[in-house]
Amino acid sequence: MISAFLGIVDFSSLRELPIVQVPIPFRYGMSFDFGAFLPFILLYVLTAIETVGDLTATSAVSGEPVSGAVYVRRIKGGVLGDGVNSAIAAVLNTFPNTTFSQNNGVIQMTGVGSRYVGFFVAGIFALLGLLPVVGGVFQALPQPVLGGATTVMFGSIAVAGLRIVASANLDRRASIIIAVSLAMGLGVLYAPEIFANKPAVIQNLFGSSISTGGLTAILLSWLLPDSWGSTKVEDGESSESEAEV
Repeated sequence: MISAFLGIVDFSSLRELPIVQVPIPFRYGMSFDFGAFLPFILLYVLTAIETVGDLTATSAVSGEPVSGAVYVRRIKGGVLGDGVNSAIAAVLNTFPNTTFSQNNGVIQMTGVGSRYVGFFVAGIFALLGLLPVVGGVFQALPQPVLGGATTVMFGSIAVAGLRIVASANLDRRASIIIAVSLAMGLGVLYAPEIFANKPAVIQNLFGSSISTGGLTAILLSWLLPDSWGSTKVEDGESSESEAEV
């Protein structure tokens, strides 16, 4: 309301939008591009890993178990749901989707983590998706308004992630994997120009901080030996230092 009073909101585009619009399956036809398909293979693997982390954080902030049979069943259902939703999205001419970590911020802000509430919200969103005017209103919202509304939510997401990392038993191997993955992901985020003149496949694979950090974590998990997680060397070194003293 304040933004509208200040004149920085433009609702003129709403006049061109229809009131109701039903999506037409395969409206733009079908085609296959191997150059675009290759990075999507990696992105789907990374989004599945991201979904596991998001669902783990959701369980943690909702007071649900983060281990055991119930937890594993929920993880399987969440990853399967992402795949089914992405297939439906492709048929209805939109982009693939994945579980969003913003849900954890909403749960912490509202204190509501019931999945039945999620069912009703999903139904409301499905109906609103048939009303282009509603989407136009959200697109017209100024960026400062959206930023102010999501400040606490995104901060809560970071806190949930830190809580998961802190609860894990991080040994030397895990610390190295986390450190290098974060450094690579943040490097791409703050210096995206390093891939400016690279082939399209390289740009698609490493242009995102999520894909770069996730790929780094996967490769290091495969390459670093499990013995790096042992604390025997550290114990030995401390014993030698104590002997020298």
